[in-house]
Amino acid sequence: MKHTLIMMVFVLANNLMAKSIEHTNQFNMTDNLNKQEKHIVTIAATTAIGNIDGLKTALHSGLDAKLSINQINEVLTQMYAYAGFPRSLTGINIFMAIVDERKSKGIIDEVGKMPSAINEGIDKYERGRKVLEELTKQPQSKPAKGFGEFNPAIDRFLKEHLFADIFDSDVLSYQQRELATIAALASMPGVEPMLQSHLNMGMNVGLTQIQLNDLFIIIENKISKKQADGGRVVLAKVLASRKQ
Repeated sequence: MKHTLIMMVFVLANNLMAKSIEHTNQFNMTDNLNKQEKHIVTIAATTAIGNIDGLKTALHSGLDAKLSINQINEVLTQMYAYAGFPRSLTGINIFMAIVDERKSKGIIDEVGKMPSAINEGIDKYERGRKVLEELTKQPQSKPAKGFGEFNPAIDRFLKEHLFADIFDSDVLSYQQRELATIAALASMPGVEPMLQSHLNMGMNVGLTQIQLNDLFIIIENKISKKQADGGRVVLAKVLASRKQ
């Protein structure tokens, strides 16, 4: 069984890489992710690795593609949970300057939807736990087994801040949030287990293999081929596992 799974991963990874070669290496030629989703991927990826010049371009392009100010702010806020406050705050400060610059030139960007009111009567940990159950399609124990028992503080931060405060905001859909998360993780080395988890979550909330192929084409063009190919290998493992 183990040998069969390894062979399936190898074949799937080769097929995914071959598919990327068939595509032209132009950002605007990826199919199936819509224009706004492509810009969410690029904003998240460039924020996560601290590519300031790339992020500035991505922010301008995202606004031009009619992502709202609040949607982009949500992506940049979400990045604190995956790339840290320094990268997130740097991105937010850059974005604030870009919005002011565009306004001074007479470009008025849409502010967009505000988050819906949250029922504060529900325990925040419990709300985050329920969100995570929806993303993983698996029961979530309290505390999380393993790391949550060993370090209850990080379990609380994950449930209360990431999955309650951030993911539960309806400015972005779960699909959009998973695109941003996967893009960030795929751009950073050494986080393959987290990438694998979020690829599964992304597919659980409706992302398709074709859309994820498109995401890795963007990572290849905007970040590096090495990171994209590493992500494709992880995706192949996820696809093989989901077929079992």
